[in-house]
Amino acid sequence: MNRFENTFARLRNDGRKALIPFFTAGDPSLEATVPVMHALVAAGADVIELGVAFSDPMADGPVIQRSSERALARGAGTGYVFDCVRRFRERDGDTPVVLMGYLNPVEIRGAARFATEAVAAGVDGVLLVDLPPEEAAGFQAAFDQAGLALVMLASPTTPAARAAMLCANAQGYLYYVSYAGVTGADHLDTAAAGRRLQELRASARVPVVAGFGIRDAASAAAMAADADGVVVGSALVSEMAGATSAEDAAVRAKAFLAPLRQAIDAG
Repeated sequence: MNRFENTFARLRNDGRKALIPFFTAGDPSLEATVPVMHALVAAGADVIELGVAFSDPMADGPVIQRSSERALARGAGTGYVFDCVRRFRERDGDTPVVLMGYLNPVEIRGAARFATEAVAAGVDGVLLVDLPPEEAAGFQAAFDQAGLALVMLASPTTPAARAAMLCANAQGYLYYVSYAGVTGADHLDTAAAGRRLQELRASARVPVVAGFGIRDAASAAAMAADADGVVVGSALVSEMAGATSAEDAAVRAKAFLAPLRQAIDAG
């Protein structure tokens, strides 16, 4: 079993849902990334989504766009991200790490090289927002050979035929975008999202997690009711933006995430 399978099997056995925080590698500082990853796990994270900064993050709202800009200005390239995961693995060999970003950094390295280096660093999966599943075959083959999961996205506007394809081919987990829009927006319809999540979970070969619009303990618990887990990103990034040191960033991250863990488990 891989880290995804082990993690979600443990959660199922315990009757719990996954909590998956996202933040951008290199923000709020280059030094903060690894301490924040460990702090998130200590606060109850089951999987970590680590953002790979990109100059044109089209699916992201202003909070994560600015976070990417700050990280790029500090030099947080792909090599830096791999190094952070490698250092994280020195103390944590169990928590799955997913790199979330865009296709361009993968194309620059080439899919095979990117996948090989990612897995060697300890990465479990990659989520590429701008890679349509219909065009993913070449990348999928390279990732499969290296043992890197390609995490796919579904949304409220995903047609039935594509949803069926995603459910059949998904790896790691299927990420359900809870509304059509950018990250960090505030118009989450939990009832509509819940119905769609139930449909996807009935067909998907992997767990289905919900992201976009989850910003606090109440929204996390509400979405977790019909999902196998929830992803929180923009609110966490905002909480850490004013950190004055790596230690401060880690403290802020842990303090932010712990109430979400408690709310999800209580729900």
